[in-house]
Amino acid sequence: MSVTLDIKLKKVDKVYHEGEKVTGVIVINTNTDLKHDGITLIMEGYVNLQLSSKNVGILEAFYNSVKPIQLVFVNCEVSGPGRIPAGCTQIPFELPLHPKPNRELYETYHGVFINISYNLKCDIKRSFLSKDLQKSQQFMVQYRPRIADPPRSIQFTISPASLASGGSGAPNFKIHGKFDSSRCSVSSPLTGYLIVEHCAVPIKSIELQLVRVETCGCAEGFSRDEIQNIQIGDGDIPRNTEIAIYMIFPRLFTCPTLIKVNFKIEFELNIVIIFQDDHLVTENFPIMLTRE
Repeated sequence: MSVTLDIKLKKVDKVYHEGEKVTGVIVINTNTDLKHDGITLIMEGYVNLQLSSKNVGILEAFYNSVKPIQLVFVNCEVSGPGRIPAGCTQIPFELPLHPKPNRELYETYHGVFINISYNLKCDIKRSFLSKDLQKSQQFMVQYRPRIADPPRSIQFTISPASLASGGSGAPNFKIHGKFDSSRCSVSSPLTGYLIVEHCAVPIKSIELQLVRVETCGCAEGFSRDEIQNIQIGDGDIPRNTEIAIYMIFPRLFTCPTLIKVNFKIEFELNIVIIFQDDHLVTENFPIMLTRE
């Protein structure tokens, strides 16, 4: 007997918003009649919080308290015990996407210590002599776009005096510029400009880094990762020339900023200036990502 089970969603992009109905079909292909003890479909969403494995032994008490946070759970009985005829059988389904009481839905996100995922699971129960059939299908949740708040630009000046390190070893230089908004939509580009006023040595490169900061419960669940780096200036840039800043946020590695009791997902920008002798300096700017 050859049997295949699949879940096909109506939306090709598999993106849903809170309050929508997740619709699709369960597809069963079998070359002979298939007897079963019931078909169920489960929709669930979780926030999974993980600590680094090197810290588990040290923090076992805390580790046990970091349990998945269930955001949504719907259990649907598709069919009672029965028989599926040979050939291709399609069973339509429709499940409302709502959070559990006292919970809220967050956008799908895959990070280092924090993962937010939503899944459909179909289970065809069979007799103890045959193995149950199971299939999972992941879908994505996004916030509905909201009316954007008025942009608040970030004006910046970078010089040895402004550096957190105190400018030790840095040549005399001055760069100023602007990010058009400190509150950025993940679906829109980050824009702005910078100008090199003067620099005592030649510049090799100027780069813009997007940094993701995850905090999971305590300092041991902390991660700071560079998730995107773009070069905005190559070589010894002409002085007093406006250089455009334009960055598109990578969807798979970003989501709207989340600050909750058990975890945080935050984002920062770094402007990195690399001088000809490979000495580099970095200036950091916190930003907030939204869905607008």
